[in-house]
Amino acid sequence: MSHKPIVMVSSYPPRLCGIATFAEEAREFIKKANPERDVLVVCHTDGQGEGVYPVIEINRADWWKPVAKFIERLDPYVVHIQHEYGLYEYHDERGIGDGNEGFLNLLEAIGDFPIVVEPHTVHGRLTDFEADFIYRLCQKSHVVLFKCHYQKWRLDWIFKNRNWMTPRNIMVVPHGARPDRRWGIHEIPILRKELGLDDVGLSTHVVGMVGWIQSNKRWDILLSMWEEIHKEIKRMTNEEWDLLAAGTMRDPHHKKDYETWKSELEILSDKGMAHFYEFVPRGEIYYKVMAVCDFIVIPTVDETQSGTLARVIALNKPYITTAPMEGLTAQTLESEGGLLFTTKEMLKRKVIRLACDEKLRLELGENLKRYLENVVSWEIVARQYNEAYKLAIESCQTKRPVVLDLEF
Repeated sequence: MSHKPIVMVSSYPPRLCGIATFAEEAREFIKKANPERDVLVVCHTDGQGEGVYPVIEINRADWWKPVAKFIERLDPYVVHIQHEYGLYEYHDERGIGDGNEGFLNLLEAIGDFPIVVEPHTVHGRLTDFEADFIYRLCQKSHVVLFKCHYQKWRLDWIFKNRNWMTPRNIMVVPHGARPDRRWGIHEIPILRKELGLDDVGLSTHVVGMVGWIQSNKRWDILLSMWEEIHKEIKRMTNEEWDLLAAGTMRDPHHKKDYETWKSELEILSDKGMAHFYEFVPRGEIYYKVMAVCDFIVIPTVDETQSGTLARVIALNKPYITTAPMEGLTAQTLESEGGLLFTTKEMLKRKVIRLACDEKLRLELGENLKRYLENVVSWEIVARQYNEAYKLAIESCQTKRPVVLDLEF
């Protein structure tokens, strides 16, 4: 018996892109949940790999036409699309964008197949453009997947205030986290040695800031206070704690902040209280670098969902992050695995508190373990994807829209 493939549309590695990394992991677990089917990827021209088809030429206005024809040839069981505005925005010779109109055209062109769209940016307060786009996206898709419950109930509020009907084909499926990347305490020395961190004299206790270095990640907030925090932790515990800032830049627009923060880290490193470890945050090394940290700080000022947080959850690492901050705050409240700050003084207090309270670190870590195993494990998420696929297929075949309950 022939089984039609699941076709994912997304950016894909080796592109240095958070959605590409997400798609790579999601694909792995979708395949495990559907061993009888191929999981193929239709991506931009810089994607590579087995079962990967780099056919999206976003530099042409009608990029969606050949993509639609290619998807038709693949004859998919379901089309699962990862959406981020920047991935599908065509710009003309003046630099004027099409407002993702080509993306909506693609959905219409492949409407005879079951379509599941997973938008990665759904803000709590939508611009006029975003509200209109999501409304039209839901109209042209069989099922739309939001990452957090707050996004769904906020959308209902926003649409009702505009006298619009709230789409009922929205399903909440959280950002997946790997269940197979946890190391025991006895294995951490091996990881430190493998990464070369013992060679630079990194202390046994480590506070981590790990991931892509971008202006919105605001590493400077913690860097500006680290010397003072370091001294206070030492005074209270008589222990040496170092700051490990690890990652690299992927967007030249953030070069100024990247270079400034590296310079600040060099100063702290010379004083023996911090270290900068440059690496591309992708694959297993991403997890290994985080694993050597006692807890993670995520001081971002602009985020909806976070691949960084997914890895923190996968490792059951206590963390501190900014609030109110979209999906970061939502998952912190739901998991009870992290601390929140909204001022520099709060961040300072929370870092010192977490460093000085091993019992609290263990408690937060246990909460994250339960959250991972019961809510966001990729194995659970892949099963939820399959539920979405079945709903989309039934809707496509019967021509009846999916109707799901509202949150509130």
